Amino acid sequence: MLGRLFALVCATAFGIATTASAQTLAEREGIDARPHLSFNGTPGMVDMPSAYAMPDGDLTLSVGHFGGITRASLAFQVSPRLTGVFRWSSIDTLFDPERDYYDRSFDLIYRLADETRFRPAISVGLRDFGGTEFFASEYIVASKQVHRRVNVSLGLGWGRLASQNGFTNPLGILDSSFETRPITAFSGTQTGEFRLDSLFHGDAAVFGGVIWDATDRLTFVAEYSSDAYEAETRRGVFERKSSVNFGASYDVNDVVTLSAYSLYGTEIGAVATFKLNPKVPPTANGVERAPQPVRPRPDPQRAPQAWSTAWAAQPAAQPALEQTLTAALATEGLVLETVEFTATKVSVSLRNPRFGRAAQAVGRAARIMTAVVPASVETFEITLVQQGMATTRFSLARSDLEELEFAPDNAWRSYARTEITDAGNQPNARQSLAAPKLTFGLTPYLDNSLFDPNEPILFDIGVRARARWEPRPGWVLDASLRQPIYGNRDNTNRPSNSVLPFVRSEQDDFTRGNDPKLERLTFAHYFRPGTNLYGRVTAGYLELAYAGLSGEVLWKPPSSRLAMGVELNAVHQRAPGSLFGLGEGVFDNDALTGHVSAYYAFDGGYRAQLDVGRYLAEDWGSTVTFSRRFNNGWEVGAFATFTDVSSEEFGEGSFDKGVFVTIPPSWFVGQPSVSDATSVIRPVLRDGGARVSVSDRLYEMIQDDTNPALQDSWGRFWR
Repeated sequence: MLGRLFALVCATAFGIATTASAQTLAEREGIDARPHLSFNGTPGMVDMPSAYAMPDGDLTLSVGHFGGITRASLAFQVSPRLTGVFRWSSIDTLFDPERDYYDRSFDLIYRLADETRFRPAISVGLRDFGGTEFFASEYIVASKQVHRRVNVSLGLGWGRLASQNGFTNPLGILDSSFETRPITAFSGTQTGEFRLDSLFHGDAAVFGGVIWDATDRLTFVAEYSSDAYEAETRRGVFERKSSVNFGASYDVNDVVTLSAYSLYGTEIGAVATFKLNPKVPPTANGVERAPQPVRPRPDPQRAPQAWSTAWAAQPAAQPALEQTLTAALATEGLVLETVEFTATKVSVSLRNPRFGRAAQAVGRAARIMTAVVPASVETFEITLVQQGMATTRFSLARSDLEELEFAPDNAWRSYARTEITDAGNQPNARQSLAAPKLTFGLTPYLDNSLFDPNEPILFDIGVRARARWEPRPGWVLDASLRQPIYGNRDNTNRPSNSVLPFVRSEQDDFTRGNDPKLERLTFAHYFRPGTNLYGRVTAGYLELAYAGLSGEVLWKPPSSRLAMGVELNAVHQRAPGSLFGLGEGVFDNDALTGHVSAYYAFDGGYRAQLDVGRYLAEDWGSTVTFSRRFNNGWEVGAFATFTDVSSEEFGEGSFDKGVFVTIPPSWFVGQPSVSDATSVIRPVLRDGGARVSVSDRLYEMIQDDTNPALQDSWGRFWR
């Protein structure tokens, strides 16, 4: 969650700070220069926005405080023009003298025009879009560089950004309705309704400012703010005497920026900003061991005996080849499952527990085969296996490997010459050469949740023990147990006020206390029902709150951008505080849920997912997910769920929504790994739109073994 993400970002910042060169990130990596970020964590001056955008893919986390107001903003440059922001705010005793007010909001910013020699950059932004509307505002802003180190911005704001020196909305010339902004009674609890009739309505006001890059690292800013902070000043959070703000920022390195501001004539503020870009790892290149070079075959005219096919008919050929390939592949962390051969073709299926990108595993395996397979073999067939299921088959010509290893544009040329097909229901994948696999793990963990009204950050830390046994390919027994050591989850005991069955709103009861917690104990079977089809059946304690049976079928051709899936779950709620008990009373909830899902992969790593079906509280609806996945395993996305539960029945939040970030540890350390860490940030967790959390869902498992992920990451074939 946000705390875990903050820890990951800080760790990366420290690593980069200790290894950073004198060159800037833009010089080293060729990405756009980073703009100055405001107190809101988005491109701007002090409290007002500018029209500039961050470099494509940038992910920033900003934490700042002034005058009783604390803000934490997570911003992601979704595309070169679109920026998405999630913001958490805390305001001292705003509505209740006994406690602070906490607010969650989303922003969207779109750059309409790029800056040219004579034209400014122009952006339009929506603040607190679909949130509580406490910070709701819209703006259009233009920014122009007037000197090599100076740029100016001028904008027009609505909503909160028109609360200081506002005037009649100029959009009224289009329709008089723009001159009035609908007024809603703000309670401090409602959130999540999209009020399109408010956008760009009501009075407008002008804001603007100047940014001066005094040096490559030191920046000074000044602005005129159009935000009157009416609620905050009226309730004594701080005093506002001026609309002019000043500030200075210093880039400690490419990741960390520290800023200090003078705001509204009475307050001093400070902001720490951490900036990452998934395209730019802490080390410029991976530090894993170099791959084995392709071993060319000898000239058949000079060494005809090396090209003999007699070896394939020898009784000892099968065990000898199995033993040699098993040992050679193991040096790269790859596990040989099966091998078949003729005098001119060798087919292997293998498991890849090491490399995060399938193309790199296939490339390493192919290089090894050139070194250990007799010269008469011209065709290599390599099949990847996931959970005992053969996924994708790669057919490569050995002569292509010998020709292209050092050729210009060898990545694209080798991809074009490789035949990639579905492996189908390959029986031999179930007759694995690998022994039954038993693995154990003991690791620390941090689990947190945010935005509880009584305690904004709830957490516990401890140790997690995990065991995994694969008695046969396709059959997996998986167990995960965690023991909390320290935390503050006992500080909250807020009963749910939900009118729906308590399927999620009492989730804190499952994480409270220092007793051991069984996260998962399941027995799963993975199989291939047919060509382009994948299947899964999982039974047991599926997650912390539910036990039962889950089944799934997925259709995904290796060359298709589209995938379709069906999932059914029959579950019963578990008993909080019990390792194996099932729930009673308010936790006596049985549910039959199911979804039909469609997945589509766009160019550039963008992915859309639509799930339609029945949820845990017996509500019907759909979940829309949009994300961007990078070739190195990073993924940033957002989701929203809309069901037949009304916003009043749903309660605070109105509907389920959130953002998520997946970061592979290999990005930090430079060593290959198939593991990753995902943080999900939900503004609020309620009962509507709730789903069972099942591990190893099929699409996430096999997406990297198929296109377009294979094509996008094929450059790693030679790495």
